Amino acid sequence: MTNIAQLMKQAQQMQKKMKSVQDKLEEMTVEGKSGGDMVTVIMSCKGQLKSLSIDPSLVDKEEIEMLEDLIVAAVNDAKIKADNTTESEMAAVTGGMGLPGGMKLPF
Repeated sequence: MTNIAQLMKQAQQMQKKMKSVQDKLEEMTVEGKSGGDMVTVIMSCKGQLKSLSIDPSLVDKEEIEMLEDLIVAAVNDAKIKADNTTESEMAAVTGGMGLPGGMKLPF
């Protein structure tokens, strides 16, 4: 019975740590860039786009399709960085548990 009580206590501690990491990730941001830094986006690690910066030289009616592609590329770059940051932050919480790779928490 002591083993079960100890497991429950560890689960509660992990739950508190996970909540703390989730709150931290809400505040953390990553920067995505494309087009040789001509398009920059700032995104939260939870995937919320915070800001978009476009080099004025890209604003040309004839180049709108390229600009759209660069924005998509910058957002995707930031999303990858946000996912990587989230994964490493969560790994710090779940490190010793031996969870299968790719398992997303919280459930």
